[in-house]
Amino acid sequence: MNVYTYTTLFEPVEEGGYNVTVSAIPEICTFGQTIEEAREMAENAIRCYLESALEGKEAIPVDKEPFLERIAVRL
Repeated sequence: MNVYTYTTLFEPVEEGGYNVTVSAIPEICTFGQTIEEAREMAENAIRCYLESALEGKEAIPVDKEPFLERIAVRL
């Protein structure tokens, strides 16, 4: 059994909950009402994607570690 690890971004939503994206797999965008649910949804989405890729003999994505930077804009 292989273990795959991906950097995952959890963004709080104004109405509550979290949007979740995976930088190495842009097709994945999911949501959870709580951080725990968001993690579970992300894990399920990644698992489904990887299982499909393996079944189709496609390449498994390599993790990408994004960085954050604040950019000030003067108006």
